[in-house]
Amino acid sequence: MSASEGSRSEAQTPFVRAMMPSRLFSAGWRGALEGLGRWTLPARAALCRPLPRPSTPRRLSLGCAERAKAPPGKKLISEKKLVLVRGGRGGDGVSCFHSEPRKEFGGPDGGDGGSGGHVILRVDRQMKSLSAVLSQYRGFDGEDGGSKNCFGRGGAALYVRVPMGTLVKEGDEVVADLSHPGDEYVAALGGAGGKGNRFFLANDNRAPLTCTPGEPGQERVLSLELKTVAHAGMVGFPNAGKSSLLRAISNAKPAVAAYPFTTLNPHVGIVHYEDHQQVAVADVPGIIRGAHQNRGLGLAFLRHIERCGFLLFVVDLAVPEPWAQVEDLKFELEKYQRGLSQRPHAVVANKVDLPEARANLPELQARLGGTAIALSAVTGENLEGLLLRLKELHDTHVAAELAQGRAPLRW
Repeated sequence: MSASEGSRSEAQTPFVRAMMPSRLFSAGWRGALEGLGRWTLPARAALCRPLPRPSTPRRLSLGCAERAKAPPGKKLISEKKLVLVRGGRGGDGVSCFHSEPRKEFGGPDGGDGGSGGHVILRVDRQMKSLSAVLSQYRGFDGEDGGSKNCFGRGGAALYVRVPMGTLVKEGDEVVADLSHPGDEYVAALGGAGGKGNRFFLANDNRAPLTCTPGEPGQERVLSLELKTVAHAGMVGFPNAGKSSLLRAISNAKPAVAAYPFTTLNPHVGIVHYEDHQQVAVADVPGIIRGAHQNRGLGLAFLRHIERCGFLLFVVDLAVPEPWAQVEDLKFELEKYQRGLSQRPHAVVANKVDLPEARANLPELQARLGGTAIALSAVTGENLEGLLLRLKELHDTHVAAELAQGRAPLRW
């Protein structure tokens, strides 16, 4: 044998070794199938065997393929979701009779089927949007009953994680408001399990053959809508510096850049104080004039302000007539929801580090009665004044909530 032939045989040896286990496995599998045909079920096993049901996957999603087509690197934003939820199907009851040596007529002993599992919505503080919620959910099915009065195991509950602030609607009716950590809502009930023939035992029927199948679970179409939950909401026109301000006072990292653009989804930052208090501040995407008429994405942005206890009106001090922005913002809020502009608030005049902003500051203070907080999110000038005012608004809001018998929001 030449050197080339020897090297060729050595190269083929790993391939042959890799093929041998699969050949042996396939031969053993064919033998097992051939031997299976020689076995028959006894009559008693055939009687107790429940009718087969096609198995269905626990979680179904019509949007998985669509999400897979999204370009890489782009974050999918979802603030509304239409979800089909089905409770698990109940297990079937069984019709069979007790049998043992020297006891010919043992009576019925078919057990009931287990109940189907519920589908439950649960608030998870780690979730920030509805993009991870699938289009369809189905609870776990209950197991079928068995002989010897054995009941089937009930289906486990299927928990669907949703972000805090999720509003659940069925049609136009609000059925749940999941606005606190740990809140739960049973979206779909599981079906009841079927009855075995033991259940139908009576004095006039000592050998019942009747058994009932399990009931299907509840089926509902729910609309999930996300509304940001925070203590304070920063409201302003695009490029007013809200995202930069949130980065300056908290650990939140919304996107900022040196060119004009607007935030597409709200961000929540936590401001920590020395007495271990935490104030949640939401950066609401920029509002444009006519937002209450759903211009742009007006209504989608304005609904995030509804849950905020107090507001921070952020204006760009460098634009001409910055005091007009305050009036325009209050007008849009009042047109969207009556009384929304009258909530406790503070006016924040941003970009005071610019020369044109310094020139507009005296006129703004004169029109607002000297209550505006002039600062710069870039240089950090007068951020302490904003933090002190934020603490005052939070303490007032907590006291008002306790006076009305409501538990204040805690982060």
